This record gives sequence, C-alpha cells and structure tokens, in this order.
Amino acid sequence: MKRTITAIITILISLNVFSQTIIMGKVSEEKGDVLPGASAYLKGTYDGTTSNENGEFKFKTSKTGQFTLAVEFMGFEPFSRMLELKGDTIRINVELKEAFNQLNAVTITAGTFEAGDKKRAVTITPRDMVTTAGAAGDVYGALQSLPGTTTNGESGRLFVKGGDSEESQTYIDGALVSVPYNSSAPNMATRGRFSPFMFKGTMFSTGGYSAEYGQALSSVLLLNTNDMPEEDQLDLSFLMVGVEAAGTKKWNSGAITGTLSYNNLKPYMSLVPQNYHWTDEPESTNGAISFRQKTSKTGMFKFYSSLDNGSFTVSQKNLDAGGQLTDYKLANDNVFMNASWNDKLGEKWAISSAASFTNNKDDIHFDQTHVVKKIQANYLKSTLSYPFSEKFILKFGGELFAKTFSQDAQIGSEIHNNSFTNHTFSGFTEAQVYASSKFVTRIGARVEYSDYLNSFNFAPRLSTAYKISDKSQFSVAYGWFYQNPVDNYLLYTNRIKPERADHYTFSFQSSANDRTIKAELYYKDYRNLVKFTGGEFYLPTSYNNFGSGYAKGLDLFWRDKKSIKGGDYWISYSFVDAKRDYRNFPHEAIPSFTSKHNLSIVYKHWIGSLRSYPGVNFKYSSPRVYNDPNSSVFNGEKMLPYRSLDMSWSFLYRQNIIFYFAANNITGFKNEFGRTYASTPDVSGNYTSAAVEPSSNRFFVLGCFITLTRKGSANQLDKIN
Repeated sequence: MKRTITAIITILISLNVFSQTIIMGKVSEEKGDVLPGASAYLKGTYDGTTSNENGEFKFKTSKTGQFTLAVEFMGFEPFSRMLELKGDTIRINVELKEAFNQLNAVTITAGTFEAGDKKRAVTITPRDMVTTAGAAGDVYGALQSLPGTTTNGESGRLFVKGGDSEESQTYIDGALVSVPYNSSAPNMATRGRFSPFMFKGTMFSTGGYSAEYGQALSSVLLLNTNDMPEEDQLDLSFLMVGVEAAGTKKWNSGAITGTLSYNNLKPYMSLVPQNYHWTDEPESTNGAISFRQKTSKTGMFKFYSSLDNGSFTVSQKNLDAGGQLTDYKLANDNVFMNASWNDKLGEKWAISSAASFTNNKDDIHFDQTHVVKKIQANYLKSTLSYPFSEKFILKFGGELFAKTFSQDAQIGSEIHNNSFTNHTFSGFTEAQVYASSKFVTRIGARVEYSDYLNSFNFAPRLSTAYKISDKSQFSVAYGWFYQNPVDNYLLYTNRIKPERADHYTFSFQSSANDRTIKAELYYKDYRNLVKFTGGEFYLPTSYNNFGSGYAKGLDLFWRDKKSIKGGDYWISYSFVDAKRDYRNFPHEAIPSFTSKHNLSIVYKHWIGSLRSYPGVNFKYSSPRVYNDPNSSVFNGEKMLPYRSLDMSWSFLYRQNIIFYFAANNITGFKNEFGRTYASTPDVSGNYTSAAVEPSSNRFFVLGCFITLTRKGSANQLDKIN
C-alpha cells in the first residue's frame, strides 16, 4: 500500500513539473532603452517578477489555459497580452509607450518668452525686469534685452521683429491695455505706465501667437498680476525722482492694496546735465487700488484701477522758424480700470472673463498750435475651455474692442475737430491636440468685424511642437494677423481695410541644468498696409491699402544660471532684414525703426558676503536709416550705432531695508537717432535740420525700499533681486 501511495505522489509531482510554463522576455521603451524594475505578472494570480538591470524578466507558472500577461512601469502605459499556457516556454519582448501627462507634455514655444509658469521653460522673470541694468524698472525697457526687439532710444517703445511699435499690444490679466505708455514729446523716449512689481508672470510672444489674441501684427505682451499676499504690509520707496507708498490689507479670502506715488524730475535734472532745456520738468502723481477676492475654491476675481496725472514743458527747436526754441507743453490725464474673473464651472468647464476701460487725454501746446487728443476705450472678453480628454482641449470665446478717438486742433485761426468711433467684434476657437507627450498641435481661427470700416476678416492659426528629448524641442507656427489702421488715419477715412501680416516661425529650444538656449527663424509677409498718396491729409481719397512689406530674421538666446556660482547671465542676438512700402514711402525701403544687428549681454551676480546683487548690461544696435529730404535717396542716411553699457547694484542693508543704484551708459557712448528736418525748405532750397539726441547722455537712479510688517521678516527683495 505504501508503495502505491508513493508512486502516485511521484507521478503527481512529475506531472506538475512537466506542466510548468516559463515566461521570459525583455522590457524597453520606444527608443530602445531598457526599463529595469518593470513588473511582469499574470493577472488574477500571484505569479510574476520584476525586470533586472538589463530589462530582462523570467518566471514560472503552473497555471494552464488562457491568462493575461501584464507589464507595468511608472510613467508608461501598461501592456497586456493574452497567453495560452500549456507547459512550454514563452518568449515575449515588451515595448512600453510613455504615458501621457500634460505636466510633462511638450509645449509650443515658437515666438514665445514665458516666465511664471513652471510647466514651461523660464527664460525671463518679472524680477529680471527690475534688476536688468538699463531697464530702470520699466517693463518694456527690460524686454529690449530679449532677441527680436530693436532699441529705439528716441521712442522707448517695443519694436518687434521688423514691426512698428503700434503693432505690439499689451494685456493685463487677459484684458487689453489701450494706452500702455506714458505720453511724451516728439523724439523723446517714454516708459510704460505699469510697475513690474505688480506682476507674477509674463509671456512675451513675438509672433505666431494664439487665436485668442488679435489686433496685433507683431507681438503681444501678457502680464498676470500678483495673487493673494501672505500678510498685511506697508512698502515705502524713496527715489531720486520721487516717492511711493503702498499698503496691503489681507483677510481670509481677499486682499486690497492701495498705492500712491509722486515724481518730480526737477531736483534730478538740476544735478545731471540734460540735452534739452526744460521750462517745467516732468512731474506726475499716481494713485492705484488693487483688489483680489477668492470667489470659490478655484475662482479668483481681480480688480485694478489707476489714475495718472502728468505734465512737462520742454523747449525744442522750431526748424520752420529759423531754429528758435519753442515750448512744447503737454498735460496728460489717464484713467485705467481692469477686472478679471477665472473659475471652473463644474468638474471640467473653465471660464475666464476680462474687461478694461481707458480714458486718456493729452493737452498739447506747441508754438501757435493747440491740440487735444482723447481716447476712450472699452474691452470685453470671455473664454470657455473644455477638455474632452487629456489629449484634446477645446477653447472658444468672443471679445469686443470699442474705441472713440478725437482730435481737436487749433492752428492759428484754423480749427479742425475730428473723431471716430469703432467697434471691433471678434470670435475665436482653438483646439489643442496631443498625439503623445512629445507631439502637440494647436489649430484655431479668429473672425473679426469692424463696424466703422465695414470689414470682415478670417484669420487661421496653426502651431505645433515636437519634443526630441526630455529637454529639447522644435516648434513651428503659422498664422494670419489683422490690425486696424492707426488712429491718425482713421480720423479722416473709413474707406480703408485692416492691415495684415502672415507669420512663419520655426524655433528650437533646449533647457537643462538652469541653462536655456533658443534659436528662431521667422518670416513675416505684410499686406494691405495703408499708404498716404500725398493728397490733402483730410481727404478720404488720400489713403489706400496698396502698401506691402516683409521682415525676416534670426533670433538667438542663451541663458546660464549654473556655470558661475552666484552668477546669472544671458546673451541675446537678433538679425533683421525688413523693408516696407507704406504710409508716405515713395517706394519699398528699410523703415527707420529697424536695426539689422542687435546684441544684448546681461550679467548679474549675488555676493553673499556683501549682501549685494550687482548687474551689468551691454546693448548694441547697428546703424538705423533715416530720410534726408535734401537727398535724392529715400531713407538713404544712417544714424550712429546705438551702444550703452549699463550697471545696477542692489544692497540688502537690513532684512527690511534695501538700497538700489543704477546708471545707464556709464561710459558715455555718443548716441544720436538721426536728424529732424523742417517741413519747408529755406530760401536756398535746403531743409534745415537738427540732431535727435537722448534727453541726457546718462541716467542715474538711487533709491531706498523699506518694508514694514508684523513679523518684520518681509522685504522688497523680490522686486530688485
């Protein structure tokens, strides 16, 4: 009997060994790299193993019949396959696909410099806007250290990729800013109206931007204001040119900040030599209120309102009166209001709404001329987005641009009163489609209608990006962009159409170890540009849309915050080839605002032992062209090259007290911006002229920033460091 039982057990054991199936293989990703530590197992059983350092796995199972083999590895899509287990050896090589995750997915960077969004490569931050030497705390001044921009020292405005300054638009929290610059005299540089201290994030798009944005032929600057503060705070700023006080009161779900500033350049200009004679130096006051309120767990409402008042009187040469000095007197009043609301509607729908209001008045006296210019503008926009899946997101919305512009001019005994009101309605839709984490396409379109011009336009937009590695990618963008003609033309005619630019952009970007490199090729084709035919300026028949032009070039950007301990530097270079036949040009020519070569080198360094953050910035622009009416060649003269070596120094005196010093053009490079000419020739038939110079050869800033809080640990270092 014992022999019989032993025999049965032996047979059963031998059968069990015989029926075991061996499952073996190798796990790798799409590129061929092996994946050690991947789990391989039979679903519904305890049979399985993990892959070794070579990605290989092997295990045995006594199961028979049909079972599903599963292979899983974090960050990749799971693999499964039905197997027939019948006691043999099964070999299977598994190739896992990377799982889709929007946080790690490729993003479109063609034509874009973005900061404040950790999902994307940070190339310049709001802090950089203040600490960049030469920017003097101006948003637009700091952006001129980026590729794609050309420094126009007699303007101070943004000129992007061969485009005029009117072709760039600014948005705050999604709402258009109709008058982003302070008012200034002819051929004298201006500054932006808003302090970079207000903003937490910046996106500067120099072309190929989203269908959500229109009425901009060259670029859009998107500024996002700060969210909730951490505590109550009082900030005091003392500068050579003025003072500012800002107080913040916080509660559980909201906060309010009030700001009051006063600037008067008379004491400063009495110490620093000026190239112009000032009868009344620039003086201004500003008051602002910023309100933030959480409306839900995901919702935020923001409101900002500012009131600006400024004036000055400067003496300029009146070349039509023998070059005698004539006072140019300007008084400006500006009211700006901005509101935004962002929230989720349900689990998936998201809504973003924004509105802005601008009321701007310039009162100008020059010789026997008195001009009053008024702009009243309203802007409304609402956007909805819905993710049909992780890989397909649809966004759509509409907006209204409403503007009334008037100009009342009295020239001697002549009086000219002109005005127009234009409503531009637009709708847009855009889909973002991910084929994988490495490839994304954004396709969209805008429709715009202007009631004043009785014009309807359709603008397609397409952009795509492909990630070639974890740190590098290519982006391509294409689109049509429309913009209404400048106000000075619309005053006299509505028989013209919006101008158009077609953008073609190819970009490469790589970011790793606090180093970023970006190279971009672009081509812009201008169509329907407005030309002035040379007739009487007030006749509608003196204008048409027969103008055209192009701009093409290469932008290079390199930033390194790793190689030098405590150091941070970036290098920007732009090559621009642009020509136009527009406005009063007799034929196609290089516009005076474009420089072929532009270079900026910025370096900053934190010195811990001195509690200091110094910085330098060298800027160079090759000679621009200008027109001499005494010459037979249009725009045939060349300016001096623009050169400036700027420096800044931030010193943390105490935890809550910071001293700041900055100087522009410390080496005293001679900069001129062409010449201005009389409107009529003299008795010899020549047009007299005078050089266009900067207001001063150098500019200095000395300031102190004090922060008062209950804890006493806060400061304004984020503003200047």
